[in-house]
Amino acid sequence: MTTNGWLQIGLFCILILALARPIGTYLTLVFERRRTWLDPIFAPIEKLLYAATGVAPDEEMRWTEYLVSMLMFSAVTAILTYLVERLQGHLPWNPQHLPGVAPDLAWNTAISFTTNTNWQAYTPETTMSYLTQMVGLATHNFWSAAVGLALAIAFIRGIARKEMKTLGNFWVDMTRGILWVLLPLSTLLAVALVSQGVIQNFKPYDTAKLVEAQKVTATGTDGKSTTTDVTTQSIAQGPVASQEAIKMLGTNGGGFFNANSAHPFENPTPFSNLLQMLAIFLIPAGLTVTLGQMTGSPRHGWAVFSAMAVLCLAGVLTAYWAESQPSPLLAGTSQTASATQAGGNMEGKEVRFGIANSALFATVTTDASCGAVNAMHDSFTPLGGMVPLVNILLGEIIFGGVGAGMYGMLIFVILSVFIAGLMVGRTPEYLGKKIEAYDIQMAMLYLLIFPLVILGFAAVAVLSPTLGLSSLTNHGPHGLSEILYAYASATGNNGSAFAGLSANTHWYNATLGIAMFIGRFLMLIPMLAIAGNLAAKKSVPATAGTFPVTTPLFTILLTGVIVIVGALTFFPVLALGPVLEHLLMAAGKSF
Repeated sequence: MTTNGWLQIGLFCILILALARPIGTYLTLVFERRRTWLDPIFAPIEKLLYAATGVAPDEEMRWTEYLVSMLMFSAVTAILTYLVERLQGHLPWNPQHLPGVAPDLAWNTAISFTTNTNWQAYTPETTMSYLTQMVGLATHNFWSAAVGLALAIAFIRGIARKEMKTLGNFWVDMTRGILWVLLPLSTLLAVALVSQGVIQNFKPYDTAKLVEAQKVTATGTDGKSTTTDVTTQSIAQGPVASQEAIKMLGTNGGGFFNANSAHPFENPTPFSNLLQMLAIFLIPAGLTVTLGQMTGSPRHGWAVFSAMAVLCLAGVLTAYWAESQPSPLLAGTSQTASATQAGGNMEGKEVRFGIANSALFATVTTDASCGAVNAMHDSFTPLGGMVPLVNILLGEIIFGGVGAGMYGMLIFVILSVFIAGLMVGRTPEYLGKKIEAYDIQMAMLYLLIFPLVILGFAAVAVLSPTLGLSSLTNHGPHGLSEILYAYASATGNNGSAFAGLSANTHWYNATLGIAMFIGRFLMLIPMLAIAGNLAAKKSVPATAGTFPVTTPLFTILLTGVIVIVGALTFFPVLALGPVLEHLLMAAGKSF
């Protein structure tokens, strides 16, 4: 841990704090359909789109109608992506002549990008053509992010409205999210990334001659091994910057290259690394300000922001400390001095980012449901790797994904207000709305679906040698962590992975696809039900017994509820995974 490292982390925190208010205010203007400086550009396009599709922008929807519209749109776009993948061998912009994607992988990828997960059980540069990357995947980065943003705004409206049965119009919210928010920000970020060296082209792959030939041994289907001399390397090209921008701003995370943001063509400099981290948190942080402005309680928005910031800093501190230590397995070896000189555990990290920025990036990308990585989480120390895992298991509500983090956090806000009401023996209230049995039932349903899917699928995988365990390259507690991380990442719609798990199998493609679907869509039903119920309620005046949701005490309560619920749910499996691995390594035992 160095002063320089802490200064870089501090700079990131200051920039997020400074950007939250202007972005949040802009989001309020956009979704309250007030005038913005982009109206002359996008308002005519918006009207043309509504006229062409038959959308009546002034007609609002009940929560059930909002849900059905979202599901219909997601289903159609998922089918489109599946077809593009399957037919890519017959479509243009495929200079490498890549064949169509296999059915199970195409299904997994289509669900992945539809749900904003961007889990990649494939090597992008050898599997997906330029057309598939742009039409099938990059467009989904816009659509899925806009859907999440629209859902968060609908929930905030449910809190803000009084005695109303509607939450807005899904088609309007999604359209405005793309045109006014995601498209202009992505354009600006793409240009900035190109200035740093991120590539943007349609060239065929380059071939470079190796300085020294390499011997590569491969085992065929007949079990025989063959060794060949490799003298050249294929260097992938493509329209990277445009996809990189929306993958970060939309907290999608799917990389154009398999190495993701550790690849020098995706993330070449420390400044591009800072831009990408800022992009991940930009809209989620702004939504806390939007929450305060749309509900008429700006201090409440900042209280929620503070809870997110406390949890984020706790994760960064833990990850940075853990990765700044040499591996316990190196104790007493000649490698200890090298690791100490390097600043700690440099395995799986890029030297151009170092330990501080790798720990910060890992925390940020799993606080949000992004999944982009600039270092390999599988190579982190057990406690360092536990930080991104815990961030996902908490529901990725620490700023969170575009929209998803906000409505996930609001579920915990409602639960915290309910607990506060029980403490003082009165009906809990939240911003003038009484929180009743139906609201808590739906909140608990939302919170129970998540661990049920993760732990259920993980349990089946670890008990099945042929289905789950055959894909592991590591065993013992680290292997358990890899399986747990995979299902947590899929259900949490994150998309990052502990890379020691070979997930491109029929079992993992199918079950991870199901986990992604449930984690995105089934959890939305109770969330929107709460929003619709809150919108229909009367507003009651605050009294001396009303628990304030604008104070530091509320921030402490909210943080405590999040940590306690997460610990009660997942501590046993964490104890068998990263915690046990750390203890074994501290004892000098490998596995």
